Amino acid sequence: MKFIPTAIPDVIRIEPSVFGDDRGFFMETWEKRKFLDAGITADFVQDNHSRSAQGILRGLHYQVQQPQGKLVRVVSGAVYDVAVDLRRSSPTFGQWVGEVLSVDNRHQLWVPPGFAHGFYVISDYADFVYKCTDYYAPEFERSLRWDDPELGITWPLVDGQPPRLSSKDAKAASLQTAECYP
Repeated sequence: MKFIPTAIPDVIRIEPSVFGDDRGFFMETWEKRKFLDAGITADFVQDNHSRSAQGILRGLHYQVQQPQGKLVRVVSGAVYDVAVDLRRSSPTFGQWVGEVLSVDNRHQLWVPPGFAHGFYVISDYADFVYKCTDYYAPEFERSLRWDDPELGITWPLVDGQPPRLSSKDAKAASLQTAECYP
């Protein structure tokens, strides 16, 4: 298993070792000792699975209390996954990183607490699974605007068409007005 820091070193791309033959493959997606050795001390409490069609953008979500660290991966299809640093005390505050996660590359992304997170489906559909370090708390959930010009996220929009959003995400806050972490 390889742990590769992204442009924001706290966000880490994980490339599992994959063992395969003509019968299929096997890979380990999480092993506590290996993650501890890589400096990821997460204690996961919840697993989630979502399926979305092409052109759906989910996010950018975060919880102002009970912030969640997320270990994310795709088990069918492909997404463009984005993490935005919302920690005001961080030297990378307001910066973002994006990675393609797919069933083919089998990469995972560790998004620590203090980040907004979202993904855009670039395949016909995608199944997205993730582990969380704290419980979902809808009263503390917030959304950051996916197309905030201050962030300047370069989304790989299919045919240049705007993404499909939930009503909550369509009303998301800009970085200037968003509740952030200390």
